[in-house]
Amino acid sequence: MEYRRMGRTGLQLSIVSFGSWVTFHKQINDGIADELMGIAYDNGINFFDNAEVYALGESEKMMGRILQKKNWDRTSYIISSKAFFGWRGKNNKPNQTGLSRKHLTEACNEALQRLQTDYLDIYFCHRPDKNVPIEEVVLTMNHLIQQGKILYWGTSEWSGVEIMEAHRIAHQYKLIGPQVEQPQYNLFERNKVENEFLEIFKNVEMGTTIWSPLAAGLLSGKYNDGIPEGSRLGMEGFEWLRDRWMLNDKVEKVKQLSVLAKALGISVAALSIAWTIKNPNVTTAILGATKKDQLEDNLKALDALPLLTNEVLQSIEAIMQTKPKLPEY
Repeated sequence: MEYRRMGRTGLQLSIVSFGSWVTFHKQINDGIADELMGIAYDNGINFFDNAEVYALGESEKMMGRILQKKNWDRTSYIISSKAFFGWRGKNNKPNQTGLSRKHLTEACNEALQRLQTDYLDIYFCHRPDKNVPIEEVVLTMNHLIQQGKILYWGTSEWSGVEIMEAHRIAHQYKLIGPQVEQPQYNLFERNKVENEFLEIFKNVEMGTTIWSPLAAGLLSGKYNDGIPEGSRLGMEGFEWLRDRWMLNDKVEKVKQLSVLAKALGISVAALSIAWTIKNPNVTTAILGATKKDQLEDNLKALDALPLLTNEVLQSIEAIMQTKPKLPEY
């Protein structure tokens, strides 16, 4: 396993990590989650990602139960949560969502209880909140750090402008700014990481914890012949995800990518994940497996990395044609 420092911090994350979005509580039970987290940890993964909204709090509870059972040395792994959406779903009331000091503080305390831990290594603002001054967010996150409840804080799906405004405020008041962003990044979704964030990487050395490196499973090739029963894109409540990814031109590109992967002797999933972590601005890519063989195949992305020569990368570009156009100066 390779480890990368998270931006300008001293924190080292495994270049692939393990997340619980959609899978925990919805697709897998405690037994399977226990097995998968064990495989991940034994293979050197040290970062486990979660959020208050995942399965409306049940995902954090499940991960908390497993971490208690595993009894791993707490200093050997990194655990995160995110706040914004709340965990009560349609029953959310005012102040139970968003990035107000009230919600961020209460959501952090609730996450600590559900995960059965004394502190979060990383705490993310799960979305920007247009109704809350960024000053309030920065000050609240610093207060949580001072209380010892979180060690680092970051953003998820924030714009480059919002991230830099948080850094400006942090610099002005001599506070700790966000040190990591959690964006989506895969062979279909590239603009933020390869275009919008370039100046941020250069100026503040921001870390990234990538979600959906397989584009909700599309880049695994399992949807090449339709939607298998029990898969993520076939689940009730995730129609928006299916409508976004199950487009004929995208599926056709994955089929062509699968041919290239086969020629290299690897799966298209391993190839796609390897392509994501090949980018030096990626600190870690979060895996979301539901089966042992699926996770073990995803971990082969580490072996696939050396295969991504300039020639192979050019072949991938020729198939995908998704590289963002950079502004001309």
